[in-house]
Amino acid sequence: MHANRMIVSLCSLLTVAASAFAAERVSRDAGLRAFDTIRQVLQHPRCQNCHIPGDAPLQFDEGLTHFQNVQRGVDGHGMPGLTCGTCHAGSNPPESYGPHAPPGAPNWHLPPPNQKMVFIGLAPGTLCNAIKDPSHNGNRTLDAMLEHVSHDELVLWGWNPGGARAPVSVSHEEFVDAFERWMAADAPCPST
Repeated sequence: MHANRMIVSLCSLLTVAASAFAAERVSRDAGLRAFDTIRQVLQHPRCQNCHIPGDAPLQFDEGLTHFQNVQRGVDGHGMPGLTCGTCHAGSNPPESYGPHAPPGAPNWHLPPPNQKMVFIGLAPGTLCNAIKDPSHNGNRTLDAMLEHVSHDELVLWGWNPGGARAPVSVSHEEFVDAFERWMAADAPCPST
């Protein structure tokens, strides 16, 4: 009798575990919808101004070439004598500095030139494949990408840009949730 109760308990536990696993699975269509939310964030000016194809970062919502002839440099931190940290401090300046004072966040930089992680002008499918490709995304797995977009302070700056800059239009919570749903659907990419 005791063995039968243990078997029933074990079967019940396995049924609950299987149900939990099934609940975590996400359909391909739901994954593609989640990726569209991710795309909206990555192609917002707060993100794409530094995820550029060339070597001159962009500014403002209009994506203007950065003033002062700022350049990416050999490691993404700018050129000698004009590194990103010359103007961009570890946090946004006080409001009293005015709406166009240089914003700040810890470790302000662009991606390095060998892995530019370009977001500008990419079709959704191309962008999707790029963020999944370690040779383009800083040698990150999808789990590492999730950690990066969830906790990196420079990424988080996009939702608190200071001055007159508009924050990313999708909440950070919604973005991370979309990233998790996309991953749960095996990270599908749009065909275009």
